[in-house]
Amino acid sequence: MLQGLKNKLNFSEKNNEELDSNLPYGMPPEEVSKPYPRPVQIVANAFYFIWNNILLQPFLRSWGFLAARTSLTFWIIVGMAVGILIGHFAPDAGVQMKPLGDAFIRMITIIETPLIFSTLVVGIAGHGDDVGKVGRLAVKTIIYFEVVTTFALAVGLIMANLIKPGQGVVLFGDTSQVEGMAEQEASITWYGEMEMIIPKNFFVAATNNQILGVVFCAAMFSCAMMKADKKSKEFMLRINDSMSMIMFKFVALIMNYAPIGIGAALAAAVGKNGVDILANLGKLIGSLYASLAIFVCVILIPIMFMSRVPIIGFFKAVAQPWLIAFSSASSESALPKAMENMRAFGCPNSLTAFVIPCGYSFNLDGTTLYLALASIFAAQAGNINLPLATQLSIMGTLMLSSKGVAAIPRASLLILAGTVTQYNLPYEAIPMIMGVDAIMDMGRTSINVFGNCLGCCVMSRIEGSFRGMEWREEEIDRRRLRLIEQERHQRQNDGLSEEVSFDGHGNTEKFEHQELDDVVVVHDGRADSVNSIEITPAPPTNKHH
Repeated sequence: MLQGLKNKLNFSEKNNEELDSNLPYGMPPEEVSKPYPRPVQIVANAFYFIWNNILLQPFLRSWGFLAARTSLTFWIIVGMAVGILIGHFAPDAGVQMKPLGDAFIRMITIIETPLIFSTLVVGIAGHGDDVGKVGRLAVKTIIYFEVVTTFALAVGLIMANLIKPGQGVVLFGDTSQVEGMAEQEASITWYGEMEMIIPKNFFVAATNNQILGVVFCAAMFSCAMMKADKKSKEFMLRINDSMSMIMFKFVALIMNYAPIGIGAALAAAVGKNGVDILANLGKLIGSLYASLAIFVCVILIPIMFMSRVPIIGFFKAVAQPWLIAFSSASSESALPKAMENMRAFGCPNSLTAFVIPCGYSFNLDGTTLYLALASIFAAQAGNINLPLATQLSIMGTLMLSSKGVAAIPRASLLILAGTVTQYNLPYEAIPMIMGVDAIMDMGRTSINVFGNCLGCCVMSRIEGSFRGMEWREEEIDRRRLRLIEQERHQRQNDGLSEEVSFDGHGNTEKFEHQELDDVVVVHDGRADSVNSIEITPAPPTNKHH
């Protein structure tokens, strides 16, 4: 009895200590405030009921319904529409939103170097030991890029002579910046471009996001891995394969912010430039967008037909990176999504990680078309009649000077300024073009991304690997990893223990009481056309781990 009474006393003292510890610091128990009056409690409960059951919960349910049934493309379009409205009706607020758009581009820039390096290493060194294959792929890719950019220059030249966007334009503007830009363009030499391709230090190239330098280092590292012993090669492949998968997960996280960042960037652009500027140089802007549309219809779509790239499927795959590039006016912001979508569309890692980054320097279709159009515009605005020979000479100059300068800020304006200086065209055209460059930059940047994605598909066709066995193996690994993650989440939700191992190549994954069957690849009889890839778990067995 005494022991029971002692326990009750200890329990009471413990409760008193806990009660005292919960009191505000320095406040004795007798000064603790009393409960709120009954009317105040009724009002508070009514407010909470209205907020939670009438406002908050319906909004969350509606948001969840829309998020589950709409794609990222839909939300990007919504963000673009909201950004345009904010920039037009509240320009000051739109300009203040620019940091939100810059944040999206910065987040994308963070992952470019590890993403390109890891995917290129796995793509090249993880599928054979043929070093010469890398060189042959590089030569074929450069030839394709040169042919397509030549067509882009030709389209820009023809459209400029047909539409004549410079006729009737009154030149004005401050030309003090043009001479400095021309001098900076003159410093762009073949030696400088070679330095960007072969950097002195890999980490400097990675820090400055010099894509060509990162691609060169990754290609050389992959060739060295091919010559290394099997143990070292497999070790580095595991590291880079894991890095590649993590980077694509990183991309998925960043893409959740894309509608906000893209809407903010568009609001800032519209708020700064307004729509009044379209009246002054609307003919030039319309000529550029018409030329880009004709280039896609007359050049790129026939290339799809000739290379047997599924047109509807390609447009669906390129929709998201195209929208990102158009709304942000940044090719870099669309690079990770473009690589991810081209992999899912049917291009193997070895080609995707090599062709698309190289295209950012050698396959700027929209930029080269814009340069041809803007050069002839400057001559027409100055009432200068350029003979055909001079126009062809300008095209040759633009073709050589526009390669490998994507990493230079405002590279297209620098090249244009140098061309204007070299051929004695009026300086006053450059400030006028700079006034609407942000609007035209969206169009040419999106076509750059579109052309690079198509180049990846075409090179996959040329190499015979578009939706081929290499891509099927990669797709099997991705689907298998996704199935493992789904099984893991299901077991966690069911409260079951799990035992899952994964070696990065889909060889050693196991579950408790369950193993994965071989993957079934269903195709229509052609080696390059896959309709679906199904991964089904085997029936439960009696094995216990």
